Amino acid sequence: MQETTNRPGELPSYDENQIQVLEGLEAVRKRPGMYIGSTGPRGLHHLVYEIVDNAIDEALAGYCNHIEVDILPGDVIQVADNGRGIPVGIQHKVGKPAVTVVFTVLHAGGKFGGGGYKVSGGLHGVGASVVNALSLWLEVQVRDGKQVHFQRFERGKEVEPLKVIGTCSETGTTVTFKPDGEIFEELVYDYDTLLTRLREQAFLNAGVKITLTDRRGPEPRQEVMRYEGGISSFVEYIHNRRKESLELIHPDVIYLSGKQGTAVAEVAMQYNDSYNELILSFANNINTVEGGTHETGFKNALTRVLNDYARKNNLLKESDKNLSGEDVREGLTAVISVKLEDAQFEGQTKAKLGNTEINALVSGMVYDKLSVYLEENPAVARAIIDKSVGAARAREAARKARELTRRKSALETAQLPGKLADCSEKGTENTEIYIVEGDSAGGSAKQGRDRRYQAILPLWGKMLNVEKARLDRVYGNDKLMPVITALGTGIGDEFDISKLRYSKVIIMADADVDGSHIRTLLLTFFFRFMRPLIEQGHIYIAQPPLFKVSKGKQVRYAYTDREMAQYVAELGGESGKCDVQRYKGLGEMNPEQLWETTMDPANRIMLQVQLEDAVKADEIFTILMGDKVGPRREFIEQNAQYVNNLDI
Repeated sequence: MQETTNRPGELPSYDENQIQVLEGLEAVRKRPGMYIGSTGPRGLHHLVYEIVDNAIDEALAGYCNHIEVDILPGDVIQVADNGRGIPVGIQHKVGKPAVTVVFTVLHAGGKFGGGGYKVSGGLHGVGASVVNALSLWLEVQVRDGKQVHFQRFERGKEVEPLKVIGTCSETGTTVTFKPDGEIFEELVYDYDTLLTRLREQAFLNAGVKITLTDRRGPEPRQEVMRYEGGISSFVEYIHNRRKESLELIHPDVIYLSGKQGTAVAEVAMQYNDSYNELILSFANNINTVEGGTHETGFKNALTRVLNDYARKNNLLKESDKNLSGEDVREGLTAVISVKLEDAQFEGQTKAKLGNTEINALVSGMVYDKLSVYLEENPAVARAIIDKSVGAARAREAARKARELTRRKSALETAQLPGKLADCSEKGTENTEIYIVEGDSAGGSAKQGRDRRYQAILPLWGKMLNVEKARLDRVYGNDKLMPVITALGTGIGDEFDISKLRYSKVIIMADADVDGSHIRTLLLTFFFRFMRPLIEQGHIYIAQPPLFKVSKGKQVRYAYTDREMAQYVAELGGESGKCDVQRYKGLGEMNPEQLWETTMDPANRIMLQVQLEDAVKADEIFTILMGDKVGPRREFIEQNAQYVNNLDI
């Protein structure tokens, strides 16, 4: 995007009459989760994204090329842009300045057909008003090229009317706010969390400069991001972070783009030697984590292009089957970005794009332009086809292993794993399965559970590290097949989350090194072969207590060292003589204790596994569980200082 000079006299298309009012601001403070997802750290950071998204929309419209985000002392956030500035004229339907309406009326904004924006990510128009409603205070400063306008709000309400506080020659908007402690569980912003999101936005908007500065410490911490290469730079960045852990199949990122009317589609892609795919898709800068029509169009076209090329150049024999979608995406890192008017997302979370016309745009563009690229770069084409053919052979081996496993199961007349103690209730709504480390703990869990809705699946022995294995090695594996069969979803191209047999899949392992290893191996498996289980919140980690503190008949279970010390002080009194037992394994607890501390919904503590950043998660699994020792050693050396509980 080129540098833009903002001159007020040239902006007739964006004024107070482009701000359309749909309804008043109500209930945001009562039900904040409906608007920002949660009142935890995710929701806290979401406030920043909403204001930044408004500035990004100005960039999409071609009027902004620099966005500055500052974390000020006291965890106050300031977002400044050099866009046109929110209109300050009177909005005729409400009778108030448009900027006041934007911050006080839900569903008020320039994105509902008033002509202010052709493309925007802030589809629902709730961003500014929701941030205002959930802030202890918020101040907005608008520069219109002549005057500086200012207004302050407290908990969503106007403290004073909009006023002029100075003169200026530039345009733009600055929003400063302090999140409300009555709403949020914690108020401390994480620099790295904001950096990840803002870097993503800089990649998606080539040429736009985004500056993040943390001013809370004695010395400012700053990152300036501007990527003229756009999403090609994004793919390079992903691979550069993992360059010691994998090898590239071809040296250069493949970049494809196309346009249809006002809609624009871009794809950047590159293959590596791993067995995993990483596809990130975006629509109007919003990460569509559940995919949608743009992602479907890309996948279908990619499969057609590579099969057609392979047939035409005799890289597939007549007797060979076509390459599947999974085959051609093995080892692929791709970023798909589309920008369009009237984007239709499924749900307030905007997780999936639904515009059908985008499928045709992306599919046609990828087929035509990738076909030309492969013809002009036969060495790259051959490397990709060879990689895909290898994946196809492994898939065929997996199919044979799967059929052999099924025949064996049919002969044994057992459709569910023999060690599975299933629950009596059917359907996934309230049921849960505990995947338990070891037969001993499995026995206690079976006796202590509520058999109506709790199923137990014991695992034993060393589990396969799937980061180093293709699909064919998973089928028939005596540690993983019971998990696959018990959950019922299948894996690979057979995966179907609608067949999931339990609402909660709970990993229950010892609180030691071996238990941590088991958890990591299972999480690697779920991430690589059943990722929707994580994305849709079905995976949990049980938290058994670390200590039993007792004195006479009084018993307390402690989950942290601090809690243990507190109970010792409470029960021991001045004498301090109470007994403290450190649990090394689940098997040390009898069934009643295991139920009371770890399995009873009324008392238990569980961690829900969430996928905050797919790129970071992919990188960490590659480093920690991959073949290369060097990156793993480097990671351990860099993070050893953060270890709290070292079991040696």
